[in-house]
Amino acid sequence: MKILGIVLILAGAFMFFSNSISFTTKEKVVDAGPIQINAEKQHKVDWPSYAGGIVAATGVVLLIFSKKK
Repeated sequence: MKILGIVLILAGAFMFFSNSISFTTKEKVVDAGPIQINAEKQHKVDWPSYAGGIVAATGVVLLIFSKKK
């Protein structure tokens, strides 16, 4: 539980200061024998800044309750 709490705190801090993450994927459009055409698609995942605070607070709660055990 302690490790999960630490991971949640770090992820929450990242989410608090960064409002989105983007990544690129490659997709095959045409695959006709020796001819291949690929397309790159960009994806963006957005979240509100308060979501990072909620995730970090959950990590802190997990750390507190795991020490009492």
